[in-house]
Amino acid sequence: MSAALAGAVLLGRCLARRLVAVTVHGASMEPTYRDGDRVLVRRGGMPAVGQVVVVEYPSLDGTWHLPLLPDGAPAAEVGRRRWLIKRVAAVPGDPVPRDRVPALAGERVPPGMVVLLGDNPGSSFDSRRMGYFSGARVLGAVLNARRSPST
Repeated sequence: MSAALAGAVLLGRCLARRLVAVTVHGASMEPTYRDGDRVLVRRGGMPAVGQVVVVEYPSLDGTWHLPLLPDGAPAAEVGRRRWLIKRVAAVPGDPVPRDRVPALAGERVPPGMVVLLGDNPGSSFDSRRMGYFSGARVLGAVLNARRSPST
């Protein structure tokens, strides 16, 4: 194998561990993202307020059925999990936006947690219903999207 080909293979493996494509399901992020849109996600790191992120879907009681996804887990493992796409409203240390999450009004976001909200509040399972999300369950930040064909 040539050095250039070996370098390309190595680069591809590194990118596959840092980038992953996820399909949007549901209307919680409309009009920004629609059901069927595909988003490219940069894995890792604590997100910033305003970023759109992909986070593992918790149970209604706020727990997760699967162990924490290890850093650099292969895309096949990522694909076996259920994901939500949400916008970051507050990160650790920030005050919770009281007008948007009244149940947590007056609190500051605890270490390791984030407040996540859908752009379409009427159709979103987010911090308004769930409270805080674990930052460790955030897959990463959305880099771009490919729109699904209009129906």
